[in-house]
Amino acid sequence: MKFLSYLYQDKTDYGVMNTDNLLFSMFDVWEILNLNSNTKNDREVPQDLLSFIRKYGNTLNTQIKSALPDLTDKAISPDSVKLLAPIHYPLRNIFSVGKNYKDHALEVTQFTNEASAELPQHPIYFSKATNRLLADQEPIVVRKDLAQKLDYEVELAVIIGKTGCDIEPAQAADYIFGYAIGNDISARDLQNERKQWFRGKSLDNSLPLGPWIVSSDEITFPPHLNISAKINGELRQKSNTKEFIFDIPALLADLSRGLTLFPGDIILTGTPAGVGIAMNPPQFLKSGDLIEFEIEQIGKLTNTIKLID
Repeated sequence: MKFLSYLYQDKTDYGVMNTDNLLFSMFDVWEILNLNSNTKNDREVPQDLLSFIRKYGNTLNTQIKSALPDLTDKAISPDSVKLLAPIHYPLRNIFSVGKNYKDHALEVTQFTNEASAELPQHPIYFSKATNRLLADQEPIVVRKDLAQKLDYEVELAVIIGKTGCDIEPAQAADYIFGYAIGNDISARDLQNERKQWFRGKSLDNSLPLGPWIVSSDEITFPPHLNISAKINGELRQKSNTKEFIFDIPALLADLSRGLTLFPGDIILTGTPAGVGIAMNPPQFLKSGDLIEFEIEQIGKLTNTIKLID
């Protein structure tokens, strides 16, 4: 299933999309769940997708799938809605992983002062400040005075579905709600100026996420998915998540060691080679540029750049 947030008939809603690409409001799904429950009407429907994830994680997936055939007459055409970011405002800062593809780790040495091309021995983490996430088709608006060297990074986003600390690699799949596509927009000039990543990664509008969240039970674990990025139709990044230096079980085990993860937390798992700053000469994003990201079994995330004074 795909979990998504959307605007329909001027109202914000969220729901699920089945394999036939029929969309169902969670509020309609909830009526069926309560009718089929032994504790009728005891469960109130969460008001948005993040609230749903925080309260139920993926524990209701089977019941939701079973309810959908009874809702055919209430199905919504995806063409009649405007997609919103599946999670509007994250629970807390985004957990991000740096240099997690071998080819990207090596290309980083080309545009930094690092003398060594050695691969990381441990995962490298940084965070993106908690801002409103952008939806598919939503423009990425950035002030020109803040960033002249704007860059893209296609990443597989992992959405946590269950509270966990000291997670064992073998149990990592149990803690994942689903997957989405993330664009780790990066102001390279701010990164270089400050000699660290947080400031250049945390401007407003710096994380498009979507187009929806695919439930974890739809994708074989650990996911080995083709991942790509195009800028104005030109293929820039192409890889597969099997090329992770640290795979998702290793990341969740390492990150959660003494640090509790909560439902709704978002982890960006790294980007492959092909970012703009590593090109010769560097190719930074300009106003009007079209960014098209695609990850196998998830879909496409498309945004345009809009630089403003």
